[in-house]
Amino acid sequence: MEFDILTLFPDLFKPFLEEGVLGRAVKKGILDIRLTDIRSFAEGRHKVTDDRPYGGGNGMVMKPEPIYQALNSISRDGTDSSVILLSPQGIKFNQALAWELSASSHIILICGRYEGVDERIISAKVDLELSIGDYVLSGGELGALVVIDAVSRLIPGVLGGEKSNLEDSFEGGLLEHPHFTRPRNFMGQEVPEVLLSGDHEKIRLWRRKESLKRTLQKRPDLLKETALSREDLTLLGEIKSELTGKDMSDK
Repeated sequence: MEFDILTLFPDLFKPFLEEGVLGRAVKKGILDIRLTDIRSFAEGRHKVTDDRPYGGGNGMVMKPEPIYQALNSISRDGTDSSVILLSPQGIKFNQALAWELSASSHIILICGRYEGVDERIISAKVDLELSIGDYVLSGGELGALVVIDAVSRLIPGVLGGEKSNLEDSFEGGLLEHPHFTRPRNFMGQEVPEVLLSGDHEKIRLWRRKESLKRTLQKRPDLLKETALSREDLTLLGEIKSELTGKDMSDK
């Protein structure tokens, strides 16, 4: 899969693209991530990429010409190339969108700065505006890294375990169950006996129940959007009864 990143600060990306999961995928040739410095397409001795907004107001706006030229410098041979602008006004990025984007072979990410990007670039060149949350960052670079990381780990070969991404939080709409590893006893806390039983069906049920419990306690909004099986509803009923009983005993 190919990613092209348009940014004023390409050096911000380099450590992330040389280490960890992304670094290994780049070295294996599974990912091709290219950095384009928008400033190199600006005109004049000072390579200015921003200017005051028409109509007045605070801050500066990214000029359209350097971004336009930077986009035109990128080869878009594939028919499924997508141009994405990281913007607080974009639709909120989530796991479903990550899966949708992972089907693309080429994604171009524009990292906005200052008060934003000239609207004419958005209307003429951008296919999708994405936000990683309801807050404002200094620029789109961190958002671009979030998108690249979330999408890349869904591509076969990027993760060590081929099914690892299918068991993550938000897959199937729920938060993930708790995890335990050695030692068996840590600071007086034991690993749950069911995980040591070797009974795969009991382990599966325990993990599903814990996943439902965590979602109910931490992100109950997700349950409203998730298609629950009859088994899930039974487990959820047990969880609610247990939690109600616990609350009563605490009183």
